[in-house]
Amino acid sequence: QVQLQESGPGLVKPSQTLSLTCTVSGGSITEPYWWDWVRQAPGKGLEWISYLAANGHTSYNPSLKSRTSISRDTLKNTYTLHLNSVIPEDTAVYWCVRNIGWFSFDWGQGTQVTVSS
Repeated sequence: QVQLQESGPGLVKPSQTLSLTCTVSGGSITEPYWWDWVRQAPGKGLEWISYLAANGHTSYNPSLKSRTSISRDTLKNTYTLHLNSVIPEDTAVYWCVRNIGWFSFDWGQGTQVTVSS
């Protein structure tokens, strides 16, 4: 059984970079799936942020692309979201998600991130 767990700061200041790491166990990020980040702001719907493919290819939500990047560490079996220049509207619960296709998803527990000075 695959397990995903998010880690990172719960509070960041505006203009800083938010870095959240997803640690994967029971599977490998080099397996042929999509490894995503998703978030939900208060009162809003789910918003897809990014995916990482097994070959290292990344893709980003166009609305966030200019300030988003993904890195991975295949030895540690982790991948990390970097969201630059955060603003209060980035306050949300963030999840890492494995998408194996056929509308089948495995979610982390989610982590609350608040952007505030």
